[in-house]
Amino acid sequence: MESKGSDEVEKLKTKFLSVWHNVKYSWALKLKTSFSRNSPVLLLGKCYHFKAEDDDSPTEACYEPSEEDFVMGNVEAFRKDFTSRVWFTYREEIPPLPGSTLTSDCGWGCMLRAGQMMLAQALILHFLGRDWTWSKALALQPLDTETWTTTAAKRLVASLESSLQSSPGPSDHESPPVHQAQASASAEEADEHLKEMYHRTLVSWFGDSPSAQLGLHRLVRLGLTMGKQAGDWYGPAVVAHILKKAVEEAMDPSLAGITAYVSQDCTVYSADVIDSHRAPKPGQASPERSDAPPTPQNNQPAPASTLSDSRAVIILIPVRLGGEKTNPDYFNFAKSILSLEYCIGIIGGKPKQACYFVGFQDDSLIYMDPHYCQSFVDVSTSDFPLQSYHCPSPKKMPFSKMDPSCTIGFYSRSVQDYERIRHELSKVLQPSAKEKYPAFTFVQGHGRDYDLSASLTPEKREWPFIRDPRRTVTTTGDFVLL
Repeated sequence: MESKGSDEVEKLKTKFLSVWHNVKYSWALKLKTSFSRNSPVLLLGKCYHFKAEDDDSPTEACYEPSEEDFVMGNVEAFRKDFTSRVWFTYREEIPPLPGSTLTSDCGWGCMLRAGQMMLAQALILHFLGRDWTWSKALALQPLDTETWTTTAAKRLVASLESSLQSSPGPSDHESPPVHQAQASASAEEADEHLKEMYHRTLVSWFGDSPSAQLGLHRLVRLGLTMGKQAGDWYGPAVVAHILKKAVEEAMDPSLAGITAYVSQDCTVYSADVIDSHRAPKPGQASPERSDAPPTPQNNQPAPASTLSDSRAVIILIPVRLGGEKTNPDYFNFAKSILSLEYCIGIIGGKPKQACYFVGFQDDSLIYMDPHYCQSFVDVSTSDFPLQSYHCPSPKKMPFSKMDPSCTIGFYSRSVQDYERIRHELSKVLQPSAKEKYPAFTFVQGHGRDYDLSASLTPEKREWPFIRDPRRTVTTTGDFVLL
């Protein structure tokens, strides 16, 4: 009887928290983000200028400018690029998460969602390239002041599905038969259709179901092996290791040509990265797979899996840029990192409030916010709506408010690509007069098979610079708190 009563209390507690989180995180508040017309905007290696050619005024530009500004100020290109990044937020009414009765990640899953966004950007670079943008990006409307409750979200999804089913002819969600496409579509249309297949398949890998390759359920299950439960708050260092395991264990043939590497105590061991580029995944055959959907074509950036002895590597580097607060001396370093096209962003945020940093303007970071509660979307259907996986409204945060604990990500397509990345980042990491210690270092050789997730407690995993006392190897550039 006592056990039964305890279970009932736990269920009531779960329902109460779900209702509270739905109220707290279901607001999509319309706040216009201001951008200066006189300063460039950097977004994951792409530079945009909002100033019109004949405009010498020092005014600030809002994110919703006039049509003339779209043409003159390059704002439309920025808007389309930002909106094309894949956006993951809190979801409700999802299948129960492993090891719990929770059916929502509201209030605790923001770092996992930020990690999913960074991983999705790496996969976009892998399959589509940095220049890819979603054809429907500019059609999305900025978030407004209405509440996105469960009922409102369901009405929106229902209306979208209804409009898609009633619209004649092929659309973004209805693929025409192959023979029709070959007969009537131009090469550009066929290429666009293929890219949309990549796009839709990529989003489906992150679905909120136990079978999704990189979904929340898979990440939570992997977190259990590291001492984390559904409902716990995950730090950026732990999420880096969870993402690594998720990519390594992914069984979809399309993901056979990509893996992940996590640095050890702020040190990237080049030999380990090169081995990751060359070695096949455990239990898998050669990454050459002709049956892996979606299939790359000549107009697509060739994934590393098409190379005979190479696969791409997602490099994740947990760092701490200061003590209790981010050291201002690292601001220029963060700007330099986000100015690189092979950078896939930074996961971090404010204390206990994670977000995904994708760019900057002046001394403010541009980020994507996972703190919106949206309804469950069944990505197993061929025509599931994509609108809720893209955000039309960027946000900005002063560098000074950034939490010092974060994880930086890079995408390396091949060994040759890694050597170029290492060379360029080594220049960025050169200490200046103010920056006496680099955020991380590159070291030749292996990491001596050091496994952070197995040897550290959950609390210590949040401190990526802690070294394993069993290690005897000594390296230069040890991490030191400023």
